[in-house]
Amino acid sequence: MSSSAHASAAPENHDRIDSADGGLWASILRILKLLARPELAKWRVVMALAVLLTLAASVLEVVSPLIMGHAINQVADKGPAGGFGVAALWLTYGLAIRFLAAGLPQMRDWLFAPVSQDAQRVASVDAFGHALGLSLNFHQTRRTGALNRVIERGAGAIDYLIRFLAFNIGPTLIRLVLASIALGVAYDYRLALIAVATVALYVVCTVIITEWRVRQRRKMNEADTHFRATSVDILTNFETVKSFAAEARETGRFDRAMADYNVHYVDTVRSMYVLNTVQALVMNLGLLAVMALSALNVIQDRMQIGDLTAVMLMLLSLYAPLNILGWAWREIKQGAVDLEKLHGLLAMLPEVQDAPDARPLEKPKGRVTFDNVSFNHEGRSVGVQNISFDVPAGRKIAFVGTSGAGKSTLLKLLFRFYDTDEGDVLIDGQDVRALKQSSLRAALGLVPQDVVLFNDTIQANIAYARPGATQEEIRDAARRAQLLDFIESQPEGWNTRVGERGLKLSGGEKQRVGIARVVLADPAILVLDEATSALDSATEAAVQDALEQASTGRTTLMVAHRLSTVISADEIIVLEAGRIIERGNHAALLAKGGKYADMWQRQARSTEAALAVG
Repeated sequence: MSSSAHASAAPENHDRIDSADGGLWASILRILKLLARPELAKWRVVMALAVLLTLAASVLEVVSPLIMGHAINQVADKGPAGGFGVAALWLTYGLAIRFLAAGLPQMRDWLFAPVSQDAQRVASVDAFGHALGLSLNFHQTRRTGALNRVIERGAGAIDYLIRFLAFNIGPTLIRLVLASIALGVAYDYRLALIAVATVALYVVCTVIITEWRVRQRRKMNEADTHFRATSVDILTNFETVKSFAAEARETGRFDRAMADYNVHYVDTVRSMYVLNTVQALVMNLGLLAVMALSALNVIQDRMQIGDLTAVMLMLLSLYAPLNILGWAWREIKQGAVDLEKLHGLLAMLPEVQDAPDARPLEKPKGRVTFDNVSFNHEGRSVGVQNISFDVPAGRKIAFVGTSGAGKSTLLKLLFRFYDTDEGDVLIDGQDVRALKQSSLRAALGLVPQDVVLFNDTIQANIAYARPGATQEEIRDAARRAQLLDFIESQPEGWNTRVGERGLKLSGGEKQRVGIARVVLADPAILVLDEATSALDSATEAAVQDALEQASTGRTTLMVAHRLSTVISADEIIVLEAGRIIERGNHAALLAKGGKYADMWQRQARSTEAALAVG
């Protein structure tokens, strides 16, 4: 398929989050509720002062031209000799008021800047924390880059809506009302009608064209989200890209995503030129009509030359903020859309939630029971069916079987990443659905097949399990994970940085950091999800020794591909297509001569062949 064909294709919809209902007014109400939050109570005085400064600036914007016009009339009436002193005084007043009219909004923005930032922080933290609280399935079906953009745009929309609605559109309407009254009372009601009609026509044209532009902007944002998410996706998986020599292919995918964004960006920019042209035409026609009528009034002695100047200054002052109305309206509308998307995220409920009367799991002993458990993943025909087993505290159980047999699914049900369709998962005789998820997971320690680390130091990654741990406790955990010698051999020791997702460390080193982290957490139940399957034999032996130490005295659940790692298990459960087909210890299963024995023989032959080749 050609690049152009790709560019015209709609962005993928994996990252869709439905928007909350309501439109612009609902968005305004949401912002008012946000500003009323207790976290922002410290800014109430600043908010009130900002409103007062806005109102004062609007009044001064209208008063200033009247004073300037009066000063010019003094010179015109009394001549340079008699009117200059009075005119100078009035001009000084007028300029001072004009300076205040321009300066007060700057003071308001200076005062309000931390309020806006704090409001964005509160909204972002809410959304970020809520997203982290959503279920595993939510995060598995959405790309991180796209989710991050939803939060960023939603928080940024708060600033747009506050600034443009409260500090641009609002004051402009106030000035329009005051200016219309001043023009009608002081000069000619027809001037007020022309000014109002011009502004009304300007607004109508701006809104119509901007609505068209908003639709284009929405398409551009969708393309932007797809483009950014594609970029993050490629860079995050750069090792896979390199291992498959797919640099050119992924660069092409990046190119197509950016080309799609560029097409929509150009359409959006061109529509802005159309808007600017129409706005300039309406504004200049209005000015022409007002100045022609004012000039006629001067000729007919119904107005003075200073009044003509006052009318012009007033209209220029009124029209100045309208120059950005199209942009402001588009940002307001887009801000409302982005805020709806953010609140759509906040409205999403976790698939797995704590029960209203959920209780903490206190002093767990570590007994694990699955009682006739069945579960199917969404969109998959095979899950687990009628699984029952009981692991007394301190014992070890292993799950083996072919890929997709349901081994890791059992662990996810134990962690309550999913809820069972049928049956019960119990810890110490308590249904996990009746427990607080935080206390449940605090009792579980996971070492996965691929330990993912934060881009921080080794010490920080180990201490992540228990931030309040002492250096001696962290050191002891590293020693028990057989990691201490490696750490002390590094030039920067504990401050050695592990890189993005731990990529500066070898597989075995990452696994041992993961083990040290679990040891430090001191869970009652240790969960090993193919913790050594990605390692070479020598590294596996070292990591296996560390795991044996870590599992001492704890209930241990193991998912294993290499059967050599499960020999010591008190019970081995063999799964196939989500069902238990065999169970027993290593010796009993070998003696039975069934599926487990067949798997054992196959792996033994494979190991012998590898040694022979070596």
